[in-house]
Amino acid sequence: MQLPSTNVSDPSSVIDTFAQASEHLLKLTVGSTHTLPSEGSVVVSGDLHDNPFHLAKIVKLASLEKESNHVVLQELIHGTNQSEGHDLSYRMLLRVAALINRFPTQVHPILANHELSQLTQKEITKGGFEMVWRFSEGVRHIFAKKSPKVLDAIDGFLKAMPLVAKSDSGLFCSHSLPNEAVMDVFDANVIHRRLTKRDVQSDGSAYFMVWGRQHSQSQLDALANTWNVKLFCLGHAYVPAGVCANFRNMLQLNSDHQHGAALHLNLASIRTAKDAVQDAIKLQSVRIEPSEL
Repeated sequence: MQLPSTNVSDPSSVIDTFAQASEHLLKLTVGSTHTLPSEGSVVVSGDLHDNPFHLAKIVKLASLEKESNHVVLQELIHGTNQSEGHDLSYRMLLRVAALINRFPTQVHPILANHELSQLTQKEITKGGFEMVWRFSEGVRHIFAKKSPKVLDAIDGFLKAMPLVAKSDSGLFCSHSLPNEAVMDVFDANVIHRRLTKRDVQSDGSAYFMVWGRQHSQSQLDALANTWNVKLFCLGHAYVPAGVCANFRNMLQLNSDHQHGAALHLNLASIRTAKDAVQDAIKLQSVRIEPSEL
């Protein structure tokens, strides 16, 4: 499937595309969650970090022309590709926004730590560079006097992203989960309500959700019981092989590097992490034509 065409340099078109996509996302959001159906299929990405080739491959795998198919995408911005020192990964966001406008109930970009950092203007580094400033400068470089309105539209899109995409059949997709050490102050109800300013601060529950790296089986089991989860599907960690299952009910994905992978799941039959890994697809095995980019 070809990604929808977008005009990446016309400010009015860009603003309208983001505004329409934000409305679609908010219509699907209950609390800070998108509910996936318990039938059909879903393709789940790991971190993408402005890799348009792998985005195109993931969209092809998702076959969104069939209404029962869905795709979950994460960490779209802040890639290593630079143009004269500018990060132009707003274009990746725009491609996904255009895809949402074409398939408004089937595309689920979930909030990740890089998007949250951009939204809150909290510095974050990748590859030795501070990315929030580079992203904003990239938008200013392209849109000049119109850049404040474009940045506002981007912020609106980031705010509209859900924290979680989950199904009643037991799949739970989020960028990460809280560190085990903060569970005594973590509010598990954060996924059931609209995010507050406190939630996105460094001591807030949404912040904990997108930044956590240290987990244990007992912690995962407790969260699974609280949220009725069979399988946690996360990004955020560097996974050299593209996918790994270090816990019984949690796996992690990367989709940005040459060994990146995506997960293709039957929503009616959510299995253990060890079994679900068998459904991972290495993106280098997916062929796309230039017309599909």
